[in-house]
Amino acid sequence: MKIWVDADACPNMIKEILFKAAQRTQTEMILVANQYLPTPPGALITAVQVPAGFDVADGYIVQGCEVGDLVITADIPLAAEVLQKKVHALNPRGEFYDQENIRHRLAMRNFMEEMRNTGQVGGGPPPLGNKDKMVFANALDRFLAGVKK
Repeated sequence: MKIWVDADACPNMIKEILFKAAQRTQTEMILVANQYLPTPPGALITAVQVPAGFDVADGYIVQGCEVGDLVITADIPLAAEVLQKKVHALNPRGEFYDQENIRHRLAMRNFMEEMRNTGQVGGGPPPLGNKDKMVFANALDRFLAGVKK
């Protein structure tokens, strides 16, 4: 089992939690971004820099992940793609995507994008806070404990 991180938009506080969890559980982690990303020393955590372009990092993750892996992403279309491969998907707010909630989330995402494009609504989700950080860390720990049994 590997942890894949859609790292371009992943908040630093979430990356720090992931670094510690990967090292504590000896789980391989791959951060994928279109920019350079520093990682802690060691062989468990690697960063892959992909070329700039629309969904290039997403494509790399989809191609590389395998059944049972975990993808960390706030990108709902990416989550939908990896779920089709029987890969787990967790967003930085500590919410797992699954076959039951992904269709609703895709529909809501598309609706909100349309609203933003027409100027009827602005902005995106609020920034992550300490509660979100704790919820994410707890969800990740529960998942990794279940996998490592």
